[in-house]
Amino acid sequence: MNARPQIGGIRSSFAPWEDPAARPLVRFEGVSKTFGDTVAVKHVDLAIYEREFFALLGPSGCGKTTLMRILAGFETPDAGRIVLGDQDLSAEPPHRRPVHMMFQSYALFPHLNVAQNIGFGLRRQGVPKAEVASRIEEMLALVKLEGLGRRRPDQLSGGQQQRVALARAIAPRPRILLLDEPMAALDKKLRDETQFELMALQQDLGLTFMIVTHDQDEAMVLADRIAVMRDGEIVQIGRPADVYETPVDRYVAGFIGDVNLFEGRMEAAGDGRVRLHATEGVFEADGIATPGNTGWLAIRPEKITVHSQRPPPGGNQLAGRLLDYGYLGDWTTYLVEIAPGRTVRAARANATRTDDQPLGCDDPVWLTFAPSSAVMLTK
Repeated sequence: MNARPQIGGIRSSFAPWEDPAARPLVRFEGVSKTFGDTVAVKHVDLAIYEREFFALLGPSGCGKTTLMRILAGFETPDAGRIVLGDQDLSAEPPHRRPVHMMFQSYALFPHLNVAQNIGFGLRRQGVPKAEVASRIEEMLALVKLEGLGRRRPDQLSGGQQQRVALARAIAPRPRILLLDEPMAALDKKLRDETQFELMALQQDLGLTFMIVTHDQDEAMVLADRIAVMRDGEIVQIGRPADVYETPVDRYVAGFIGDVNLFEGRMEAAGDGRVRLHATEGVFEADGIATPGNTGWLAIRPEKITVHSQRPPPGGNQLAGRLLDYGYLGDWTTYLVEIAPGRTVRAARANATRTDDQPLGCDDPVWLTFAPSSAVMLTK
């Protein structure tokens, strides 16, 4: 038996959206939805490809769950349509769509045991009894719950309940599986473990997954692509690394991870870089300048180096005092005051067990970062 290929290797080469000849599995075409005076979704165009793990990411009320419910058939759009393959889903009720949804609450039937919960959808579809039994056993093995088929949901841990809900959702073999905040009820350690299990399961099944989440870390780990939403619109779509490293605006930069922003007047610096004249100093970053206009330099905390001694002149530098710091085990974060009321956050990986240059609160420090580590934003 061949070993499963590494997930990272699969994902790094998987990019059907870059192939002009590739046809999406699901297309949202001009989809809009309002509830009274509230606009939940605004003219959304979106393409999701077969075998893709796609994430809708955004804060509460941004429209991501509404978009998923429209695909599932639980909401009807006011305008636009959704096409799956060659099938317009507009007139199809939820139970006739090749789409299944795993709810945040898991929605397991308390009076049914694990096996009966998993086989519920199959029995509703009229699948022969022998095939139902065979597929239940297949699903139990797939989600590593062999021998637990006779237990009730209240006899399972939270992680086991989630696996039952997942097995029930994939047992009918939908063309796309929708996941609504599926790990919100799990503790951090179990959530971290489950994320990689879910990725491996998706690869084994060859299914298309679409997840709705407000957890940036979860979306970054799981997804092939992320669509960041705000006020019913998609602001940016891209691979996790692209969205994180090259956000299109300050909203995306601030929503995906931590970021420091410096506002100032832009001028061209040559070699694909922009010089920013800010209150805190003059900095350079990658980008295309609009000379004289306002810009914002964005720099992630982990790309800033903290020095206890003044570094040689050159590059992007800031002087300040250490206001506070937090030891997180794998990382140490620093809060540095560079002017009264103005702070910058930096982070350092703890690669060794000891700190050769320990810093204390109120110590003078210097911050440096490379122009190539920063990005210039114009909105």
